[in-house]
Amino acid sequence: MSKKSEKTKEPENISEQEMEKEYMLETGSVLKTKGRHAIHCLTVIGQIEGHSLAPQDQKTTRYEHVIPQLVSIEEDPNIEGLLVILNTVGGDVEAGLALAELISGLHKPTATLVLGGGHSIGIPLAVAAKRSFIVPTATMTVHPVRHAGLVLGVPQTMRYFEQMQQRITGFVTRHSHISAARFTELMMHTGELVMDVGSVLDGESAVQEGLIDELGGLSDAMRFLYQSIESQGK
Repeated sequence: MSKKSEKTKEPENISEQEMEKEYMLETGSVLKTKGRHAIHCLTVIGQIEGHSLAPQDQKTTRYEHVIPQLVSIEEDPNIEGLLVILNTVGGDVEAGLALAELISGLHKPTATLVLGGGHSIGIPLAVAAKRSFIVPTATMTVHPVRHAGLVLGVPQTMRYFEQMQQRITGFVTRHSHISAARFTELMMHTGELVMDVGSVLDGESAVQEGLIDELGGLSDAMRFLYQSIESQGK
């Protein structure tokens, strides 16, 4: 290769590196890893923001940013798998459930890893992948659907909350090994949360309950993705 062609290629490499760095800073995600297989790393942190804007002092994951990423992952032939890393307090129920449905609908190998917390509507996201992992120190809070602010105290409102809860319970039980009865029991448990009903599960308990597939860390999740990709190739 001539010196001239080397000089013309160098700016392209720099431009690509800058683009990947900017993408990571803007979305909190890695476009694709540099290992043997190209894995897209998607992070879900803080509060899952939906139709309403969260306060400016809160860390948020905006669902309108995540949706096009998931579509791109499905369509991009250069991306072979998806790793979703969660440390979320929950947030907008419909937004979280929409993202969980999209993740579960990907045909490529997918894995989730719960670090810190996978609370509330973060639970459907945690179980949405083909294999879910959780570290021992992480926690998951199971509780009924709640609403911040004023609501109309009429039967129709209560019925709406009930239907929303049924949608969440149905999704979780279809994508994990926990039964609907046990999930509801954990959700309605009293005496554990100071100002609410529900249960807090650590990593080991989440696996024992069948909510999460496996106790493990980053290397375990990556190993699963690599094995899935290579088995598909065979």
